[in-house]
Amino acid sequence: MSEKVKIIECPRDAMQGIKGFIPTEKKVAYINSLLEVGFDTIDFGSFVSPKAIPQLADTALVLSGLNWSPEKAKLLAIIANKRGALEAAMFDEITYLGFPFSVSETFQQRNTNASMDEALLRVEEIQTICLKQKKQLVLYISMGFGNPYGDPYSPEIVKKWTEKMIGMDIKIISLADTIGVADAAVIAMLFKDLIPSFPQIEFGAHFHTTQDAWQEKVEAACLHGCRRFDGAIKGYGGCPMAKDELTGNMPTEHLISYFESQKMETGINYDAFNKSLLASSTIFL
Repeated sequence: MSEKVKIIECPRDAMQGIKGFIPTEKKVAYINSLLEVGFDTIDFGSFVSPKAIPQLADTALVLSGLNWSPEKAKLLAIIANKRGALEAAMFDEITYLGFPFSVSETFQQRNTNASMDEALLRVEEIQTICLKQKKQLVLYISMGFGNPYGDPYSPEIVKKWTEKMIGMDIKIISLADTIGVADAAVIAMLFKDLIPSFPQIEFGAHFHTTQDAWQEKVEAACLHGCRRFDGAIKGYGGCPMAKDELTGNMPTEHLISYFESQKMETGINYDAFNKSLLASSTIFL
């Protein structure tokens, strides 16, 4: 039997840096098309300050327009603090709350307006809310493969913070290459160490990449046991808080073709995926 791999489609990440506001009904139509594809999870929106990410100020409205059912896909929303977690946790349709914890002090401040120590307290608060409201926290280790600010970085630092998160009973941890600096060697080193060290944890990979580097990143993670990958159709998007020029997301079509070549089971409906591929051009002009 072929091995299963989870693909998390991230229209939220693809849309959040776009300056012109995408009408709510367009977002709804696009995400509804994604719900038919067979993705494990859709990272569909965020409950953060509309001043920080104005593009996603209509997340609750978008949610109300989705033709969602539990068998289609799980829904994930990004939050940055307790207030956002409380808001997101009110919605039965949402399974996962995602919090970006940066192992770069500079980026933690830029992304969530908090120091790393303050962010750790936020993680505790958010995890308490998740456990109470029967949600699951997906913890992103941002700048998980290095940073452009000169802040200290090493695989040991990533492991140290990972252990702290596991100590809070967090079960899903995704290593995020926020600006596309990861290379195959550091990816392999991290997953080769973390996955056997913490077999009870579901580790994911959230890569940003240039078009020529995607395969070595996916391959390095996959060969060392990662079975959860984030992507965005055509590689749209990037983190507007990271630096001035955005490095695009991992193109979902590349993920699908790679896993297909490895005879891995993705659950993707190719006809529905091709429709979403076409629909993406109405959103990302």
